[in-house]
Amino acid sequence: MEKEFVLSTLIHQQAEKYGDRAAIYGRNDETGQWTGISWREMDKTVEGLAAGIIGLGVKSNDRVGIFSQNMCEIIMADYANYSAHAITVPLYATSTVAQVEFIVDDSEIGVIYAGEQYQYDVALEVLRRSKYLRTIVAIDPSIDLKGEKNAIRYSDLLAEGLKNPHLEEIAARKALASNDDLVNILYTSGTTGNPKGVELRHYNYAEAMRIHNIRLTKASDKDTSMAFLPITHVFERAWDMFCLQKGIKIYVNKRPAEIAKIMPEVRPTLMCAVPRYWEKVYAAVNDKINGSPKLLQSLFRWSIKIGKRRNIDYYRNGKLSPLNVGLSYKFLAKPLFNKVKKAAGLDNGNFFPVAGAKLADEILEFMHAIGINIVYGYGLTESCATVCCFPLNNRGYIIGSIGQIMPDLQVKISNEGEILLKGKTITPGYYKRPDANAESYTEDGFFKTGDAGYIDMQNNLYITDRIKDLFKTAGGKYIAPQHLEGLFSDSSYIDQCVAIGNERKYVSMLIVPNFDNLTKYAEGKGLKFSSKEELIALPEVVSLYDGIIVEKNSDLARYEQIKRFTLLPNAFTMDQGHLTNTLKIKRKVVNELFAKDPDVIGKRGIKTKCD
Repeated sequence: MEKEFVLSTLIHQQAEKYGDRAAIYGRNDETGQWTGISWREMDKTVEGLAAGIIGLGVKSNDRVGIFSQNMCEIIMADYANYSAHAITVPLYATSTVAQVEFIVDDSEIGVIYAGEQYQYDVALEVLRRSKYLRTIVAIDPSIDLKGEKNAIRYSDLLAEGLKNPHLEEIAARKALASNDDLVNILYTSGTTGNPKGVELRHYNYAEAMRIHNIRLTKASDKDTSMAFLPITHVFERAWDMFCLQKGIKIYVNKRPAEIAKIMPEVRPTLMCAVPRYWEKVYAAVNDKINGSPKLLQSLFRWSIKIGKRRNIDYYRNGKLSPLNVGLSYKFLAKPLFNKVKKAAGLDNGNFFPVAGAKLADEILEFMHAIGINIVYGYGLTESCATVCCFPLNNRGYIIGSIGQIMPDLQVKISNEGEILLKGKTITPGYYKRPDANAESYTEDGFFKTGDAGYIDMQNNLYITDRIKDLFKTAGGKYIAPQHLEGLFSDSSYIDQCVAIGNERKYVSMLIVPNFDNLTKYAEGKGLKFSSKEELIALPEVVSLYDGIIVEKNSDLARYEQIKRFTLLPNAFTMDQGHLTNTLKIKRKVVNELFAKDPDVIGKRGIKTKCD
């Protein structure tokens, strides 16, 4: 009989089952070596840290912050909080002093874990200003504590907890655990103001685990997962929880920028990711193809066609492919695809959940054609991640949709076209924000997602617009920028793009080129330049992007078409305030930035042939 899902005892239960088998792996930055931590060791560490924070004065239902990039230590600290009946408040590793100070004061965090020197320095500044924060736990042993008497090293905290285990107190707190416990306060990105703290309770996570076990039947304790996205975010957080309760090994990726190098080292069977990762894989594969001899190019493109016929036209629809298609796929196309996947570390793939933004249909088709099982889906922090996703058996999914609605979750469309949610995975509300709660729920208790869409007869959900992001042109036409940006972002020459058009006569596009590919293009043409600014000003480069605009415009209604574009020498970044911690565009910030100089649109751009 399956044991009841209880966060405070989950690690101990798994330790009893798996013992000395590795549970999580961390990577040494200097040597590149991966080291496993067994379930038994993890259980011991969790209990030691729980005793340690109790020794620091953390009481039942106190808030404990975790301010770090992905590390094995933060997973164990997280579950130590649950053992101590404390509430985890995760913070993004890139957060500024102002952002951390707001969250610390809003949730009244008394103890905070700091991953590396940057996080420690930020936390130290907040410590000196906040009336709530009293202790920093420094995780990385190389952190300079700067003589701060209210700081303690992670190793010392653990040693103290193992020395004074507070067994009776921990047992008493575990006995307090209930399904209504507040487990996490997850702060949203705050694209339009201060972030809101989303309350996720034990019953939210318990229900999420239950329905994912129903839907994700191909996952087992024989799988290996890569923790690529920030564990701060609900997608990775809930996914890692799912993996731990299934006994799936987790490799914890600390450096997201190194994922292309790390994937072939681990070759995971599972990994959740945002569309941007797959856009880069798609671009890299196509660049490789385009740089190959003509014969190999032809062979690969023929193989893609065979893969689409076999995997999408036939297998997806539960049909047996014609003999010539099946044999061509098995003996010619599939071996070629396997080489491509192995180079990217994707050859052991079971399935790969993807959510967070629009993934171009072309990329979805490509990945399924070469045998990569993308489980595309949709969710929010407020829904404890997944609302819907593709069926897992690689059959019955509809490209263009965002998947079938999860079991026992109520989804309906309002009279205004907004997607509404109700169920046990949906947050009961925002922390200390009755105003936001009043705005976010209907009278009959459905959560308002802010997304517009529809549901088909097979229970597939489709998103048409992000209601809050819609802008209206001077001609009165409403435009969904994500749709446009998703269409253009699959170009190998575009790294970032933002559609601009509110109250303007036409829609313009801000484009940050993929400078690696653009540089290769320019050098191949024999063009001379000494800087990014000079490169994007070259007539040949402007002409290249003009051609891309014209091509993409053919798929758009006339009022949606890009009439002008601007090539930018520098990327939109979090440091400059252009992006949220989840790498979403802060549209208000970008719009205000370019509104200061309305003529900036088109200064380095040109009118396209569609004008």
